Amino acid sequence: MGKPFTVNVNRFDPYKSYRFLVYFGQSTSPVAVVSKVGSLKRSSDVVEYKSGGDPIIRKGLGRTKYEAITLERGLTQDQDFVAWANASQVLDKGSPSQSLANLRKEVRIDLLNEEGQPVWRFFVHRCWVSEYQALPDLDAGSNAIAIEHIKLENEGWEQDTSLTEPQEK
Repeated sequence: MGKPFTVNVNRFDPYKSYRFLVYFGQSTSPVAVVSKVGSLKRSSDVVEYKSGGDPIIRKGLGRTKYEAITLERGLTQDQDFVAWANASQVLDKGSPSQSLANLRKEVRIDLLNEEGQPVWRFFVHRCWVSEYQALPDLDAGSNAIAIEHIKLENEGWEQDTSLTEPQEK
């Protein structure tokens, strides 16, 4: 009989992408049933320049852009998506809605380990809803779940580096 299986404590397995929570603003409760979060992506412009008699073209760092993030979830009675999407909508009542103060929010995304503990945390800054899909295509011949989504424009994100995975005992 072979040796019993042992755990390699020095191995770092990648985290699963299906265990996460999303929080809007200062809320301590996660947004209900978010099933998909688009990737956090940034890119920087390249500024090319040449100095003096140097024949080499140098490259410098230009402006940084942050891609919009899409959140999807099954349609429920929870109003978090629609309330935020409506904050940017000015209805034809003659003045902006009172909810314009709630237009921009901080968003927190927690990636969880197998025990459900947060191990990676990102703060996405000054988000606002640029696109809202209240209903998908409806098809009586389908058995798919109704999905709503919002697209969040943002002004950058950062990782919470103070968050580390608890050590095994």
